[in-house]
This record gives sequence, C-alpha cells and structure tokens, in this order.
Amino acid sequence: MISREFAGTLIMDFFVAFGVIIGGSIIGGMGALLIGKPPLSTIHDLAASLKIWALVAAIGGTFDAITSLERGLLAGTHADIFKTLAMICAALGGANLGTLLIQWITQEQITP
Repeated sequence: MISREFAGTLIMDFFVAFGVIIGGSIIGGMGALLIGKPPLSTIHDLAASLKIWALVAAIGGTFDAITSLERGLLAGTHADIFKTLAMICAALGGANLGTLLIQWITQEQITP
C-alpha cells in the first residue's frame, strides 16, 4: 500500500516537472518576443530541450536519486528502488504532458 506522504511526493514531482516545462517555455517565448525571434517556434524548441531539466528539478537533483538507488541495491531494500523509480516516472509523466500541451498550443510536432 502506498503511503499518503509518498503519494503526495509523486503528485508534487509530476506537477513540478509539468510547471518547469510550461513556465520555462512560455517565459522563454516572452524573451524571444522581446529580441525579435518567433515566439511560438522558441516555445516549441524550449519545451523539447527543458525535459531533462524538468526531471532533475522534480526529483531534487540527481545525486539523491542515485544514492537512493545505491542504498536499495547494496542494502537489499527494494522499496527504495521502487520509490525512486516511481518518482522518476511521475516526473517524466509531468514533463511529457507539459511538452504535449506545448505541442498542442504551438501546433508543431516535437521530434525526439
């Protein structure tokens, strides 16, 4: 059974990653508008390039996740491994949903 606190952590990870993509892309688009670049193309490009940073921001840095995975492997506590993987999946889901929303708004296809 998943604890209430861990469920809250997963929800926070999802929305932090989602917010990094949406906020970073839109604010970057405003900057592009100020310097004379096409804002929608810039928003589209930023959404694709911010995915990894959204993941890192959501899980609180890569060293905590790696330490948790190491502890799970070496100490034999599989719960730590599954929790860390669930947090990474939640953050990836938020980043992907944010990217898809930007793709829908800009009406452009994001290529991997």
